[in-house]
Amino acid sequence: MDNNLFLAPMAGVTDLPFRRLCKSMGAGVVVGEMVSSDPSLRQSRKSMLRLRHDNEPGLRIVQIAGGDAEMLAAAAKYNVENGAQIIDINMGCPAKKVCKKAAGSALLKDPQLVDEILHAVVNAVDVPVTLKIRTGWDPLNKNAVQIAQLAEAAGIQSLVVHGRTKACKYLGMAEYDTIRLVKQSVSIPVIANGDINTPEKAQHVLQYTGADGLMIGRAAQGRPWIFREILYFLQTGKYLPEVKIDEVEQILATHISGLHQFYGEIQGVKIARKHVSWYLVEYDTTGDVKKAFNQIQSAEKQLSFLAEYFKQRKIEKAQVA
Repeated sequence: MDNNLFLAPMAGVTDLPFRRLCKSMGAGVVVGEMVSSDPSLRQSRKSMLRLRHDNEPGLRIVQIAGGDAEMLAAAAKYNVENGAQIIDINMGCPAKKVCKKAAGSALLKDPQLVDEILHAVVNAVDVPVTLKIRTGWDPLNKNAVQIAQLAEAAGIQSLVVHGRTKACKYLGMAEYDTIRLVKQSVSIPVIANGDINTPEKAQHVLQYTGADGLMIGRAAQGRPWIFREILYFLQTGKYLPEVKIDEVEQILATHISGLHQFYGEIQGVKIARKHVSWYLVEYDTTGDVKKAFNQIQSAEKQLSFLAEYFKQRKIEKAQVA
């Protein structure tokens, strides 16, 4: 680990191009997109792209999801044989399509099954196994401390806790009291996750929870430089200068070109759209830029559109100055 800031695994977001970018922007550890433990899905294009780690800097971490202990253990073995250096088990995803299969955060409702899964996966591989959870099933049923203690007893090496329950999805504010209790109840490293979107918030969460590190997800979408901003603030107590528009343009162009290369033009053009909307959200207040960009069908035209867009932004900025 270069530092204790983690890029959260996010399906459809933390692909190889984005992980490389966030690592270059200061993330200490980057985690790949969740992959199913179902062996019948391993050869699908989606799974094969999610499991690519070629030329990836830092640790190769693969997050697996499922609700069957034997299947998860087999998936862990498979991924280690294919280069995974750490296996992370997903028990935090609140998505309906995941939870309806009794996977992700739905598992928190069944501590006995959780215990069975943890032991099966840890015993199946020789690399460290980590775990990501939520605070519980719903606000009236928070059992993160119980799950954390089961995890430590099973040999889990570190634990990420998102400060919401499964029922909360991503609504409302994340709470850190439960993460603090988890940290006090186990001796393994605990990573705090949820609504960490500014340097001040990062410092507060670390101090309040006593966590060993922070995991950042949605706040990095369109702002991968958030990692270096937080890292600098934690180390110095000072703020980095605001990112200049020239650097935003360069970062975005690099990211979009990487998506085109990684996925191929047709899929890359489609995936680029959501990332561009995140990068430009503070500039594109009317949504007109997003609408125009989403109509573009070629990689070359996407890049030329962005170059022209930033050229106009700079002209407007110079006129105001």
